[in-house]
Amino acid sequence: MSGALDIFRSLGDPTRLRIVHLLRAMELAVGEVAQVVDQSQPRVSRHIRILVESGLVERRKEGNWVFLRLGQKASVQPFITLFDRLQPSAAEAAWQSADLARLAAVRAERARAAEAYFAEHAEEWDAIRSLHVAEADVEAAMRTMLDGQAIGHLLDIGTGTGRMIELFGPAADQVTALDRSPDMLRLARAKLPEDAGDKYALLLGDFAALPIDPASVDTVLLHQVLHYAQAPEQVIAQAAQVLRPGGRVLIVDFAAHEREELRTRDQHARLGFSDMQIEGWFAQAGLELERVDMLPGQELTVQLWLGRQRGADILPIEERISA
Repeated sequence: MSGALDIFRSLGDPTRLRIVHLLRAMELAVGEVAQVVDQSQPRVSRHIRILVESGLVERRKEGNWVFLRLGQKASVQPFITLFDRLQPSAAEAAWQSADLARLAAVRAERARAAEAYFAEHAEEWDAIRSLHVAEADVEAAMRTMLDGQAIGHLLDIGTGTGRMIELFGPAADQVTALDRSPDMLRLARAKLPEDAGDKYALLLGDFAALPIDPASVDTVLLHQVLHYAQAPEQVIAQAAQVLRPGGRVLIVDFAAHEREELRTRDQHARLGFSDMQIEGWFAQAGLELERVDMLPGQELTVQLWLGRQRGADILPIEERISA
């Protein structure tokens, strides 16, 4: 009973209840929690320590930031589920609503900073990417990953300057390219073939709320995009929802690293990802991790993860890691 007692005791404080409710909305950094609840970071850190010790919250260090999420152990899941079943009082509903409104403001500021960066660097974007690892090598690895099955309807999330349109568009039956930056879409539009017709659709939208019909896409690409996501698991879940049966998601991004300047200078929300993180998020979204490839660079390593809807034919386990 000591585990249950620890959990109930950890919830016996209004601020800690607020923190748990915020983390039900999304994974947050400690500083962001402090900003939303309007308390000093040392004070918030003490509350977080109690929640972590009880198992209700888990911490993950990433560079100079510490991210928080709800506990994933089976022993704490019934307590997390309890929050979905409790009917809040009028006072509780009021502070929950106020906290979520402040959280929306925090997220909006993140998005504003990222969009300002995108607008400033739109024409340099391809060159910035090439600093990390030879783009030709990445593109060759992507072709290899997707070889053996028709591209079908391609969804390029975060199309940027439209390089993926150039690379995979000719082999696709239909292409939908999505970006939240009008400047990026303007550049991508310039790369469409003259005979594009109605094969290509360029949409202004966000990867956290895809304006795409469910079960309408065969291949989803997330090329150097996921590290900008505040909630990567939600982006992957969105991608999985638009897939047709047997559809695939290919993520190309950085392996986990400690280059803090990419967060402060280039607005990266995440400093890369581990195989375990991606596989876990794939599993939550109903996807099977089919294959992984790794391209070490001088400064950063580029990783490729190919996922497919669970239950589809996948490679034997010994062939899943190609690096």
